[in-house]
Amino acid sequence: MTGLPRVFARACAAEWTRLWTVKATWWFLTAAVAVMVGIATVASLEAAGSPDPTPGRSAWAAASITALPGQFALLAIALSAVTSDYATGGIVPSLQWTPRRAVLFGSRAVVAVVAATALGLLVSSAATLASFVAARPLFTLDAAGAGAVLPDLAIVFAAGAAFALGLGFVLRNTAGTLVAVFLLMLVLPLVLPNFGFEWTARVARLLPGSGAAHLLTGQVPGMTWASSVVTLVCWAAGALLLGWLRLARDDADR
Repeated sequence: MTGLPRVFARACAAEWTRLWTVKATWWFLTAAVAVMVGIATVASLEAAGSPDPTPGRSAWAAASITALPGQFALLAIALSAVTSDYATGGIVPSLQWTPRRAVLFGSRAVVAVVAATALGLLVSSAATLASFVAARPLFTLDAAGAGAVLPDLAIVFAAGAAFALGLGFVLRNTAGTLVAVFLLMLVLPLVLPNFGFEWTARVARLLPGSGAAHLLTGQVPGMTWASSVVTLVCWAAGALLLGWLRLARDDADR
């Protein structure tokens, strides 16, 4: 009898192969590269052409700034790993191939989150390099800057991917999940504080988008590094729990 570790490893290998044979993965990755590297290059060229440039800044700042819009393409990779199966009806043969739902859920979550996080860090590094080259010798490419930026980026990409994937299991619809992620990660955190009420600002600080924005820019009033991490982890864990409960209790084709 095949042991659980070997079954899980095989399921992860199958999920990895499946992720990279779906065209949507490559389209979303291309979009992430275009957005993040493109913004970093344009902004750095403008900074270099400024009549009063400020030299000595770290090029790694480009990684954090471009990750704000670029993260949505990476989150789409994670959620489409789930919702595409429901859209095509492939969830049924997937469960026939991997009948243990916990194994399927775990392997799909691990592969999607790890892939989205790794791709996010790679594209962020590419945006940083593009910024350094475009503004050279205005910016610096230092190890200290990487050590300060990359851990926060990893938290944002990993928690965001887990959150998007969990919502995908809950909603089982690509359009609906994309809208929900967009609202909670961007629209509501930006709109709610502008109403001028303290309670709307507090609600905004409880949303995952505010946590991600503070880790990337440090410009969300009332939030700290610890509160941002806790907010992101709680939303990610909650979405994964709800996604697992629906997968475990509901029919797969409903």
